[in-house]
Amino acid sequence: MDRHTSPIIAVYPGSFDPITNGHVDIIKRASGIFDKIIIAVAEALHKNTLFTLKERMDFVKEAVRDFENVEVKPLQGKLLVDFCKEEGASIIVRGLRAVSDFEYEFKLAWINRRLHGNIETVFLIPSEEYAYLAASLVKEIATLGGKVDGLVPPVVAEALYRKKEEIKRKGTGDAHEQSL
Repeated sequence: MDRHTSPIIAVYPGSFDPITNGHVDIIKRASGIFDKIIIAVAEALHKNTLFTLKERMDFVKEAVRDFENVEVKPLQGKLLVDFCKEEGASIIVRGLRAVSDFEYEFKLAWINRRLHGNIETVFLIPSEEYAYLAASLVKEIATLGGKVDGLVPPVVAEALYRKKEEIKRKGTGDAHEQSL
């Protein structure tokens, strides 16, 4: 197939611990731009995740079930660019909430380009209502007994309420959360 008839496949990677409505907003936007979106739920080897990979994948699947051109797959034991090549993806989608995200995301985009020059990174900004939203903040709110309804899909809110005590024991995760 030539470039004009090939579907444009994008990968939206992240730990999604947990998926937030900001993530869903980015997925919705990306699904309107690209032919196919693969949500790559990362194993997150260097993070102390609250939810298991299976739980996070289940949450993401539930959150995106109404998007016909979105799939959810695990990203385990390989580089993101290798995952993209295996899936036939030419785009990595990343969300930017604020200037503070930019430097980190810019470094990732450059290293991914160096590793595989045919994969481009596209940055999307969330809707204004989600510009502040990070998974780490959601976990902290839940830890302190606050309401997370409207910040995360309902299935995630329920799970967070059930895990309140576990959240207190584990903390909120990394200082820089890759939430969008």
